[in-house]
Amino acid sequence: MKLFVYHTPELTPTDRLPDCAIAVDVLRATTTMATALHAGAHSVQFFSDINKLMQVSEGWPSEKRLRAGERGGSKVEGCDLGNSPLDCTPERVKDCRLFISTTNGTRALQRIEAVPVVLAAALVNTQAVVRYLLENNPETLWIVGSGWEGSFSLEDTVCAGAIAHQLLAASGAKLDDLTGNDELIDALALYRYWKDDLLQLMRHASHGKRLLRLNGEADLEYCAKMDVLDVVPIQSEPSVLVKKA
Repeated sequence: MKLFVYHTPELTPTDRLPDCAIAVDVLRATTTMATALHAGAHSVQFFSDINKLMQVSEGWPSEKRLRAGERGGSKVEGCDLGNSPLDCTPERVKDCRLFISTTNGTRALQRIEAVPVVLAAALVNTQAVVRYLLENNPETLWIVGSGWEGSFSLEDTVCAGAIAHQLLAASGAKLDDLTGNDELIDALALYRYWKDDLLQLMRHASHGKRLLRLNGEADLEYCAKMDVLDVVPIQSEPSVLVKKA
């Protein structure tokens, strides 16, 4: 397995695709998606265009759909939810399709939706995703961070490093055997430095600071937790994620 890390969707190669790709938006889209599927949501459909989300979701019964929209950290007017994973309780999401559009995370997923296997990862479900990778052993793997409006983000990079760290520990592979690009080493170093205080890293992160200004301390604390969900969101059709059986 060769693992490549890309800090933003814009940095991914345009002339090839990997066997498997993972979208990461720790704050907060992929954390929210994993939490919703773990809580019993039927599926998650992602959009970069909020107007298209509204149009497509009209085709679902109102009692079986939830519209989640976020721009700049805040809920979009007319949506049921913003982008807080804490809103995705079993009582609210069970058997519903979550139609979601966010500032960054849904763009990352749309960039990789043509890849044969597409997963969504965050710190909360890293171990479950690593277990899937070890069982299926894709030859080439991309981890695509969402970043923030085209720029690097600490939280997505540290999650990429967590995935690489767990893959190395579980497989016994040598670092050079796994490494596809220099960004992987960068991500791994960041995770190993901060792995015992991920919440503090989140507080240093620019998007973490945005959330704190929006009274998002509870979200920040939840998103910084490691391996609390045993769920692998996997693409079942273009732009639709389901819980891997």
